[in-house]
Amino acid sequence: MTGSPDPTAPLVDRFGRVATDLRVSLTDRCNLRCTYCMPPEGLPWLPKQEILTDPEISRLIRLAVTRLGITEIRFTGGEPLLRPGLVGIIAEAATLTPRPKMSVTTNGIGLDRLAAPLREAGLDRINVSLDTLDPERFVQLAHRRKLPETLAGLAAAAAAGLTPVKTNSVLVRGINDDEAPALVRYALDHGYQPRFIEQMPLDAGHTWSRERMVTAAEILAMLEKEFVLLPDPTERGGAPAETWLVGDYPGTPRVGIIGSVTRPFCGDCDRTRLTADGQVRNCLFAREESDLRAALRSGASDDDLAQRWRVAMWGKRAGHGIDEPHFLQPARPMSAIGG
Repeated sequence: MTGSPDPTAPLVDRFGRVATDLRVSLTDRCNLRCTYCMPPEGLPWLPKQEILTDPEISRLIRLAVTRLGITEIRFTGGEPLLRPGLVGIIAEAATLTPRPKMSVTTNGIGLDRLAAPLREAGLDRINVSLDTLDPERFVQLAHRRKLPETLAGLAAAAAAGLTPVKTNSVLVRGINDDEAPALVRYALDHGYQPRFIEQMPLDAGHTWSRERMVTAAEILAMLEKEFVLLPDPTERGGAPAETWLVGDYPGTPRVGIIGSVTRPFCGDCDRTRLTADGQVRNCLFAREESDLRAALRSGASDDDLAQRWRVAMWGKRAGHGIDEPHFLQPARPMSAIGG
């Protein structure tokens, strides 16, 4: 597929993949300092004037849904619950036709207060990061003593009906790499869906190494020692997680593993990303961005903004290239890109 994108088309790339899932980062700020994301002292935050306003975000979401074929929206950060206008942004997106499915990825801190308002605004479900069940390990990993708040947030999400509630766990070698079975049991006993994510080369210090990463194969082996895992007959499609049915639990719930590094799913990727400062990223690991904020603030029409977004996605590479000799990490860390 060559040439340039059709000005009436959805978000298609040169390889025929169509983006229907929009990840919107609402802030680069976070109230944790997870070792695989940022240093203990934190990072310089984006200046407030560079962050998209609530109306600007809502306008771009409307374009994405009504003109570009987006059917799902995931709000991320940093920590999206720190965005004061989060509830209103979701409420406005819920009025769109067709109505997109909406979810939030969060560390859960403050979710005990926000779960019900988010559900009332139109949020469908939620993902909560849960890397350990041990309070001291939580401090090692996140440099904050906040495990009770995260657990309270999970419970509040379930009570508010933000289901399925999914837990996202990153195993760090030498700290919590023995906790996979315990994390699964905790999640399933509380009605959550557990998922594990390979640590990706998106840390601020660029210290990631394949040797220190706990791989999808290792995680699966740990789980198979403790649980009866059965193939999931559900078609995966563009979902990032490979899933298995846990046969020795009532109702055969699912457990998922996202092997972004060792088991990439680039060929089926259906995602496009909008950063908090208005940049389109066509891949989590892209080193290039397309600036919609400048165009938006200089008076660009909806037609122009939509076509800029199409062009940005048209240039998407076939894969993330982590295994290629010339691979370089993105300049931005995960906290500034959005999960």
